[in-house]
Amino acid sequence: MLIVKKGYFIALVFIIAVFATEAMAKSKIGILIWSEESRYAEANRGFMEQLKNDGFAEAQVDFTIENAKGNKVKASELAQKFASRGMDMVVAIGASAAIAVAKEIKDVPVILNFVYDPVDAKIAQSWQSSGNNTTGTTPKYPVSKLVSYLKQLAPVNKLAVLYTSGEKNSEAQLKEFLAIQADSQITIVPVDLSRKEEVSLTIPDVCQRVDAIYFSGSNIVSQTAAEIVDIAAKAKVITVTHLDDLVTKGVLLGVYADPLLVGKLAGKKAVKILKGAKPSSIPIESMKDLEVVINMKTARASRIDVPSAFLKTATKVIE
Repeated sequence: MLIVKKGYFIALVFIIAVFATEAMAKSKIGILIWSEESRYAEANRGFMEQLKNDGFAEAQVDFTIENAKGNKVKASELAQKFASRGMDMVVAIGASAAIAVAKEIKDVPVILNFVYDPVDAKIAQSWQSSGNNTTGTTPKYPVSKLVSYLKQLAPVNKLAVLYTSGEKNSEAQLKEFLAIQADSQITIVPVDLSRKEEVSLTIPDVCQRVDAIYFSGSNIVSQTAAEIVDIAAKAKVITVTHLDDLVTKGVLLGVYADPLLVGKLAGKKAVKILKGAKPSSIPIESMKDLEVVINMKTARASRIDVPSAFLKTATKVIE
């Protein structure tokens, strides 16, 4: 018969309790969202849904969600906050959020969710392997696809690209268009918007010089999208973007990766890491399937005829 003294028994119970508590400890995940644009909210929703589906819901994970509200200083402060709190993983939604997080956090996994070009932003070394503590997803696709759809919609010779200097995602988009302008036989007209107040002065002049306007992922462009669409519609100028929420704000043509699905894909990568994989072993991916959406409200307001053949190629028509 085994006899255990009372003191040893209490110590044993204590040790078992400690191990049980550690086993039940939640993973701590910090999520930094760049701004309040709906595309980022959808990317986060997709991420959360995927983690829940794979057994990492709020019962297993302690989530801390912060929003920088489009402010780079705040994004940096929130990234520092996550770094000081000993997170097990940090998720950055949007390029500017990712840049802030990557600068502050080097020792825990970072998931890039809906980050346009982490290689161009020097967050990752390559798409196949970041070479560091990051991996994730992007809404990026070859802009030649967008140009192809644009030409199917209407003859376009000059395309204005609205961007903001200092915002890596919009700068990367401009760079891509400039790289293909010779092959696409479209002249690219860069338009740098640094303040919202510039729109009413700049865009009417731009509309006199181009056939179409591309809306990049610039924060200022997103915030003033409805105003820009209104000016362009009055000038019968086509508007186009790679972002879904800007089509709902009135942009005529959208060719984009669904942010909900981009977020779900980021969630799958996070699950792999939570199960032991290293971020650098997981490629950064884009979506294979794209949505092609035409806003007929804007087409009618712009007095632009949309070919019936083009409507058949659209995955969605906004009436």
